Amino acid sequence: MADKNLICKDCQKEFVFTEGEQEFYREKGLQNEPQRCPECRKAKKAEFNRNRFQRR
Repeated sequence: MADKNLICKDCQKEFVFTEGEQEFYREKGLQNEPQRCPECRKAKKAEFNRNRFQRR
């Protein structure tokens, strides 16, 4: 298995889905490839956490 170049659905930048990440996804039973680059994933998670604490 080789590294894959994917396009982020948020920022449209290309990012690498490494062989190691692919193996991790397979071990966890995840079937879909990531749709966001690491930077956009981090931003999305931070936004989610901010919104979660504001609702309380």
